[in-house]
Amino acid sequence: MDKLQEKVIFITGGAQGLGEGIARRLVEDGASVVIADINGAKAASVADDLRREGHKAISVTLDVAERKQMRDAIERTVEHFGGLDVMFNNAGFNRPLPFMDVDEDNFNSIMRVNALGVLIGTQEAARQMMAQGRGGKIINTASIAGRQGYAEFAPYCASKASVISLTQASAREFAKSRITVNAFAPGVVVTPLWDGLEQDMMDRGVIKRKGEFIESFSSSILVGFPSKPADLAGIASFLASADSDYITGQVIMADGGMVLV
Repeated sequence: MDKLQEKVIFITGGAQGLGEGIARRLVEDGASVVIADINGAKAASVADDLRREGHKAISVTLDVAERKQMRDAIERTVEHFGGLDVMFNNAGFNRPLPFMDVDEDNFNSIMRVNALGVLIGTQEAARQMMAQGRGGKIINTASIAGRQGYAEFAPYCASKASVISLTQASAREFAKSRITVNAFAPGVVVTPLWDGLEQDMMDRGVIKRKGEFIESFSSSILVGFPSKPADLAGIASFLASADSDYITGQVIMADGGMVLV
């Protein structure tokens, strides 16, 4: 398929998990991709793999909450590929704590990456897109946790609710520049992030065995199983393509029917 031919797509948190899965689908659809991640070695490895397979890809080391790093990464993208068409604000993390144990460090560290990082990525991508004058697309990774609070990771829920609000606000701001802004909201995705969540829960004695946490969460999925990155990559490709040109300010629930809104 070539529906993303000649599109340059920047993916934060692209070195593993959902971000890597999205990147692999987008290059199959013809896109040139930038794998941006705080783990530069992993980002470089993914980009190397994609190039070996005949795709166009580069990597950048990036802390999404550092504006200068974001600007420099977008500048490198433009220098290498000639422009920027789509920004995926996908980077995020969680550090679960019982609600009464959440402190300023826990809350601020999560909000810094998951919310501030999306704000900065949106602003800097839009700045480049407006300078190009041909519109563009910004796509944010939200979560069921942005629609429904969970006591085990309240700051993460707050951060993903922020992603939804930032999506709506920026869609209003950039519509006049022909830049659409949308989000998709995964539920349970089998990725290293969930592995980390389970390990944290085991370390604190909340669960007793590996797999218990994801099994508990997955019990309410209507389609009967947790997703893998490949299950969500098609939605990402749709939002990056011309097929979604008339959609903006929306959050597509991609959770197998966990949260019905």
